Amino acid sequence: MSAEPRINDRIRVPEVRLVGPSGEQVGIVPLAKALELAQEYDLDLVEVAANARPPVCKLMDYGKFKYESAMKAREARKNQAHTVIKEMKLRPKIDPHDYDTKKGHVVRFLKQGDKVKITIMFRGREQSRPELGYRLLQRLAEDVADLGFVESNPKQDGRNMIMVLGPHKKKTEAMAEARQAQEARKAEAKANPGKSQNVAEEAPAEASADA
Repeated sequence: MSAEPRINDRIRVPEVRLVGPSGEQVGIVPLAKALELAQEYDLDLVEVAANARPPVCKLMDYGKFKYESAMKAREARKNQAHTVIKEMKLRPKIDPHDYDTKKGHVVRFLKQGDKVKITIMFRGREQSRPELGYRLLQRLAEDVADLGFVESNPKQDGRNMIMVLGPHKKKTEAMAEARQAQEARKAEAKANPGKSQNVAEEAPAEASADA
């Protein structure tokens, strides 16, 4: 069955409870009278409550109504917050520089309101030292404690050890803050249109002075 309501001559009942263009209650009228009023207003007669007795119909511009409904649904989908699980893989004996780089990615994911699955990969003899992976996961959790919390404690999974971090900030909040930051950058760029150009012009002069 079609999900769209019946309109105009597709409505097949002897009488309807009619609602006017501004939402005013007209009352129960014969279908022919309702269709006549729709013609006078240059609007459509739309069945909005088919199961009512008699069915409720409203006078409206159905084409405009469908367009506005589609736009609202599109905007709702655009603003909908989807929970995303990012993954970050580490080795038990990771060097400090790589650790800082990986931690930076985890921080960025948590700031965006995403969960992060941390996987410690053991190879060879490392499998006999699970405490190395556990300590590394504990360290990472402590380093990002202001942004996220341990949602799933470290557990061994074959050759890997896995922990899941959840963000303190909800995805919707992170998206709203990101939009605000973007708007602020646009406003600053609009208020200072020559700023980026001045920086670009000064750069060659500094380079020649260094030379």
